[in-house]
Amino acid sequence: MKVKIFDEEHESDLEKSINDFLAKEEVDVIDIKLQTAIAVSGEEQIYCFTAMIIYT
Repeated sequence: MKVKIFDEEHESDLEKSINDFLAKEEVDVIDIKLQTAIAVSGEEQIYCFTAMIIYT
């Protein structure tokens, strides 16, 4: 069993990263865990979209 972690600032970038990985690698996906974090710095909101793919 292996894991691959993705971390992007935009959800569309996360989708692209995951889809690119799955298109290049021949893996059997066991599970995908998703998480979103939001932080505020002054007047700016910072988003972090992460995913962990568990595969064999």
